[in-house]
Amino acid sequence: MSQLELSTSAGVSARHLSFVETGRSRPTREMILRLSERLGVPLRQQNKLLLAGGFAPAHAESPLDGPPLAAVLASLRDVLAGHAPYPALLIDRHWTMIDANDAVAPLLDGCAGRLLEPPVNVLRLSLHPEGMAPRIRNLPEWRTHVLHRLDEQAAHTADPVLRALHDELANYPGGLVAAPPTGLVVPLRIGGLSFFSITSVLGTPLDVTLSELAIESFLPADAGTAAALHRVAPPADADAAAAPHRG
Repeated sequence: MSQLELSTSAGVSARHLSFVETGRSRPTREMILRLSERLGVPLRQQNKLLLAGGFAPAHAESPLDGPPLAAVLASLRDVLAGHAPYPALLIDRHWTMIDANDAVAPLLDGCAGRLLEPPVNVLRLSLHPEGMAPRIRNLPEWRTHVLHRLDEQAAHTADPVLRALHDELANYPGGLVAAPPTGLVVPLRIGGLSFFSITSVLGTPLDVTLSELAIESFLPADAGTAAALHRVAPPADADAAAAPHRG
């Protein structure tokens, strides 16, 4: 984005923005937040910018197990349960598994116990040679997708933990593909099943912790996978089916 494009988007003069960029003018708290919003800066980094500018953080960071987040987390867990019989899991900014529905467990069969001890990193679990990797039929394609996505996330957030995770996973065996994959989506082919993934985040988070949570859900990429998952799904609980849906 050029300086002129940013100034127009933020509603400030290019001259003033130039002064801010070169240090000739000290930005106000409102200016830092406005520029951060236009540049898509994550809430955590917005707080760091405010502190660097001499201002108090604008966004709270609540603990996951604290009362302020309890209602939202309960609703997110309802989403995980409602996604069954398809796998879905709740992750944080470092791809640590916070929770998962029952459909995830069969995908983890055969994984080394140490990889399943909390905190469980789902990307490490996916690509580690003692994790899911030996059962992923299109491992080079899936590795290329995961590493590219992680590289972009690390660059966007400047998070050293994500960069270290990327470097660790890149050293695992499994190969990469040079050509772009064909088809509509990059599938995860594990065992006899085939999935494509969807990442869902909160639309209007005002808390740093909530802004960094995401639901990674997997949907059948073919009719055979859908049928197989429905065959092994436990019968729906009658009481749960009769209960009102929580919005």
